[in-house]
Amino acid sequence: MTAIDILLLNFSETRRRSIKLWNGIPNEYLNWKPDDKAFTSIEMVRHVLEGEHLFHKIIENRGNLGNYISPWKDLEYTDLKKELAFSETYRSNFLNMIKGLKESDLDNIRIERKEVGQNKSLGDYLNRMAYHESVHAGQMLNYLRTIGIDRPQIWD
Repeated sequence: MTAIDILLLNFSETRRRSIKLWNGIPNEYLNWKPDDKAFTSIEMVRHVLEGEHLFHKIIENRGNLGNYISPWKDLEYTDLKKELAFSETYRSNFLNMIKGLKESDLDNIRIERKEVGQNKSLGDYLNRMAYHESVHAGQMLNYLRTIGIDRPQIWD
């Protein structure tokens, strides 16, 4: 397996497990949140989906977002199926970008985000993206535990 193959597998497995987890949220709990400052369940799902697109744009622009406007900006929260359907094209574009990389790009391309003091290799940045989604999976597992809902078995 190449490094590109491993990245694609990691993104695929992370998302597969997230979707399995998200499907375990009963519809009546999509707007539940543990406190006033937290995301609701559906907001957290969108945050992950939208965040991936934002990170993709950061990569494309090597750190400079310019006048980025999110495609989710005026989209109402509805349900998981609609959130996933809306994000499909963006997800596909992101994975195709990774498929088009050369191994050397992972070390040689730099993502510099001056506003947050980051200067990372593309390989490092991509791994941080997958970690972001994983962190939110852990938060969602905690949401379900707090509510008292059986949690899907994502460790298959």
